[in-house]
Amino acid sequence: MRIKRSTRSWFRERRNTSNNSFFDFLHGYVYGRWPYAYIGIAIGEHRITKILRPIYRAVSFPFKVIAFLFARNKRDVNNGKSSKQKFADTYHGKVVPLEGARKLVTLNQDVSLRNLEHVIPYDTARDIVLKNPDQLAVLQCPCRTARKNPCTPLDVCLVVGEPFTSFILEHHPERARKITSDEAVEILHEEDKRGHVHHAFFKDAMLGRFYAICNCCKCCCGAMQAHRNGTPMLASSGYVAKVDQTRCVVCGTCAKYCQFEAVTFINGVKEIDAEKCLGCGVCIPKCTKKALTLERDTSRGIPLELDELMAEAEEGL
Repeated sequence: MRIKRSTRSWFRERRNTSNNSFFDFLHGYVYGRWPYAYIGIAIGEHRITKILRPIYRAVSFPFKVIAFLFARNKRDVNNGKSSKQKFADTYHGKVVPLEGARKLVTLNQDVSLRNLEHVIPYDTARDIVLKNPDQLAVLQCPCRTARKNPCTPLDVCLVVGEPFTSFILEHHPERARKITSDEAVEILHEEDKRGHVHHAFFKDAMLGRFYAICNCCKCCCGAMQAHRNGTPMLASSGYVAKVDQTRCVVCGTCAKYCQFEAVTFINGVKEIDAEKCLGCGVCIPKCTKKALTLERDTSRGIPLELDELMAEAEEGL
């Protein structure tokens, strides 16, 4: 059986990546090769889920009990926290406002930014290592494709750099296509107009780093679904929306577009729940009265602002 060129490239890149095991390589291959089945099963929409779920629960229960008992006694000596790795540490998204997302798809140079724990607040998968970042592809969103009545258009997932772009294009020619930076920016702008959130996604099996920008809606996105259900898969942009009550006319437009349900109206006054707001900025241009702004919130982490991060890296050399 002939191994595709992009698979060979994937394997070579894995060998040059520290802390990426052969299991991670296989996991990444399965994820990239069959993303529609992978995501469909994960969000419970794939037909096989109904068969696998009761089997999984029955088989995994005793192991979960053992793991729980073991984890109780396994504490980090430095901070007393459990050292057990959480799912969100291996697969997560960073909310990025439109301008930040635009910069990620308009690069003309390779980037290597590692161990960005101050930006990506997870234990693993927090590197930005972009090789040939001008190589871009758009893929039909696996989350939207899995839903019975998905949001459209479907082709809104942007894959960035190598070896990811070549792998997706070679294995999914019917659902992916190569695009230019200008086309990627256009997709971002159109999704922003629709009120959808830009997430920079990181995954341990994807060489432990950033590999795609997804444009997400609360009705289709599996990560947003998991986040609502208690799995903290999404990190704040580092900003939070603020309302100028003197300008607000309580029209409700911002609440309609807020994907995180952070906007409420109490006694005719608009309130923004800072805990729910992840600072995506989608609501800002929707307000015709200019009553909304994004403000930095140091308690919510550092923004993924590529120019500043690259400048910091150069100063540290």
